Amino acid sequence: MKVEIYSDIACPWCYLGKRRFEQALERFEGRDGVEVVYRPYQLVPDAPEQARPHREWLAERYGPQSVAMDARIADLGRAEGIAYDFDAAVEVNTLLAHRLLHLALTEYGPAVQGALKERLLRAHFSEGVDVGDRGALTELAAAVGVDRDRAAAYLAGDEGTAEVRAELAAGRELGISAVPTFVFEGRWAVQGGQEADTFLTVLRQVAAETGTDVPAATAAEACTDDACAV
Repeated sequence: MKVEIYSDIACPWCYLGKRRFEQALERFEGRDGVEVVYRPYQLVPDAPEQARPHREWLAERYGPQSVAMDARIADLGRAEGIAYDFDAAVEVNTLLAHRLLHLALTEYGPAVQGALKERLLRAHFSEGVDVGDRGALTELAAAVGVDRDRAAAYLAGDEGTAEVRAELAAGRELGISAVPTFVFEGRWAVQGGQEADTFLTVLRQVAAETGTDVPAATAAEACTDDACAV
């Protein structure tokens, strides 16, 4: 089974959804046969390349309610073992980070890409790292096994830019307008940072639909709240 996860490094719900999906995958009987690939999405495609404090940026976009928005996701994150630090976080254009994820996938495979995705999210949301800084990105890549010199040279040029932009366009053509969105076998999609139980139900339902020999859930269970068909 192939699961393509459309998400952005700047999306707190993407971090939460990733963690909950991984919890479901650990409980899924057919987990050894699941390939997880991360696809790019940009919440703010025209975000500047110069990082800005998260609190300031969010307040400009959403006003006074931004404080409550951060508080809610921080509470949810603690329950999943995620330490959001919105006071330290900075916002910046994420295209460079998506390019780096593309490099990790194409040259090192899904496992390394997944490790890099986790490292990027933690750096952005918990450590106040500027994920638009080439030097910082190079070190994050090296920490998960990507060759440091290769990562630095890759980020210094425009390699991978056209491919990532093409993937961003493909996501829009699929109708993906919010993240995280989890696409199963290119046919079924679940949107949002669902509970782990919901993801587990979907995994079992997709396995049943595709003939994988694992326990199945009902279609009604698989299509809850933000679940939808591509």
